[in-house]
Amino acid sequence: MGGVFAFYGEKECYRFLRTGLFHLQHRGQEYCGIATSNKKRIFWRKKPNEGLVKSNFSLKDERKEFKGKMGIGHVSLQEPQPLLVESSKLGNFAFAFSGRLINQKELEKEYEIFSSERPATRILANIVRKSDSFAQGISQITEKVKGGWSIVILAPKKGIYVAKDPYGFRPLVLGRIIDGVAVASESVALKEIGMDIERDVKQGEIILLEKNGFQVIEQLDSPREAFCSFEFSYTADISSELKGIPIKKARENMGRALARNDEIEADIVAGVPMSGIGAALGYAQESGIPYNLVFAYNRYSERSFIQSEQRNREIIAKEKLRVIDATVKGNRIVLLDDSIVRGTQIRRLIFRLLKRGAKEVHVRIASPKIVAPCPYTVSTRTGELIGTCHSEEEIGKMIGAKTLKYNTIDDFVKAIGLPENKLCLACFTGEYPTEEYKAH
Repeated sequence: MGGVFAFYGEKECYRFLRTGLFHLQHRGQEYCGIATSNKKRIFWRKKPNEGLVKSNFSLKDERKEFKGKMGIGHVSLQEPQPLLVESSKLGNFAFAFSGRLINQKELEKEYEIFSSERPATRILANIVRKSDSFAQGISQITEKVKGGWSIVILAPKKGIYVAKDPYGFRPLVLGRIIDGVAVASESVALKEIGMDIERDVKQGEIILLEKNGFQVIEQLDSPREAFCSFEFSYTADISSELKGIPIKKARENMGRALARNDEIEADIVAGVPMSGIGAALGYAQESGIPYNLVFAYNRYSERSFIQSEQRNREIIAKEKLRVIDATVKGNRIVLLDDSIVRGTQIRRLIFRLLKRGAKEVHVRIASPKIVAPCPYTVSTRTGELIGTCHSEEEIGKMIGAKTLKYNTIDDFVKAIGLPENKLCLACFTGEYPTEEYKAH
């Protein structure tokens, strides 16, 4: 998990970066970072910024620390970024990426990365540092690195380089205003600083952001597009658009599909905040069963699934939702959620609803059953996935649901609205778009 943001314009960029990153905070909450440039030098904090954007970067920092009209920023689950690279033959530059490296251990040996701090970032930056140009360095990354990634590079003498892996697993969207251009992991970050959406960055595309616009530097070979389908059911903010598709629309379509294939009787439909709400609205609209709230969301809590440790996930999952007794007691509830990964959180939620007086809880899941680990975005191991060794009926009993249903692969793809051959569905099918993962 993680999110990147970059801006180049005619005004000081710090406030744009700070606001853009704030609206990507749902993609990573353990680290955040900013680097800016006035073309002469790079302004950057060496010490990692742990926690949230607004806790680390104030409006006063613009005058004190971050000068210049171009800059990049990052929010992360695992590694503090951006990384500053000095004294390379390409000059000084700042580097940030969102993604995962499947062959990271092999690359650490090849590039002699012995530091435990930011190892993945150092690998990618090292490849660029040893190249004759930034475009060549990105091309080298596509040849050497296996996995999914989106990259932003702040090069003071050139501009900001932007790129996606040849399969386009990770989202990256271009935006423009009258006096600047930007790129972000999601459209919501661009819209909230007043930008118009230009388009999504294509898989294998290398783009240079400049003061007055952007230009495509190179289009690398792409075996196929494999955009992460989990973005539509869980990762992305409901107000975002990816690949031209509103996330809210896709999630409502998922809920509608579940309702069309359902025959249960219930009193209310509810969604697990926040990523289950869109599907719940669609289910209610299609079924005619009224939508209501059964959980109050603690806005000061963090996102549980993107925590790096299970203990933290459990603590946050418990504190972020409060049961609303007035709508729960005595009712038969259809509860919509985006997915079931380990099953621990949904089991606790059902237990709490039943304890507070719900007659029964029927669970409907917007995505298909997760049966395989994801090597490209969120790191999950086979042993963590309840769906790899249990049937739908068994999982329903394990989590305490009266009934449990998932969307089918076909209905899920139709709900998104993209062709199946342009999506990565590996976590639902076990069929990976890249051959190298099968060897790991």
